Amino acid sequence: MIKGVKIKRLKIIPDKKGAVKHMLKKSDAEFIKFGEIYFSFVNKSVVKAWRMHSRTTLNYAIVSGKIKLVLYDNRMRSTTKHELMEIYTGERKYELITIPPGIWYGFKSVGKSMAIIANLTDYQHDPKEINRMDPNKNNIFSYSWTKN
Repeated sequence: MIKGVKIKRLKIIPDKKGAVKHMLKKSDAEFIKFGEIYFSFVNKSVVKAWRMHSRTTLNYAIVSGKIKLVLYDNRMRSTTKHELMEIYTGERKYELITIPPGIWYGFKSVGKSMAIIANLTDYQHDPKEINRMDPNKNNIFSYSWTKN
């Protein structure tokens, strides 16, 4: 487990008309502050990687579909430096995944259809604080997205 990453099972309240899925409340320990919330749509078998925020904390919940989320700790003073973590999560395994700043991350839709990821961050998007790397030409670590 990468230091600072948190995985928390989330509550689903089903009823005859559908369901309510809780994600994050102000009173939850994972909540820092509100920056923005957005939804990332990931087509079947598509990879969105690699990204790393220098100050933003991410809070992911997959509201539809299934993803493989891959994290890599490249923080200089981390006790889990160079640790890789794969998390399979989705609408049936509904979880909140908190990713601290400094962690490289990427995801792939591995379900039968598109995945929809909700992300509540503690800062608004700032292109100056995000690093990007091509998932097929990375020079920090070697990872193959061809396996599920």
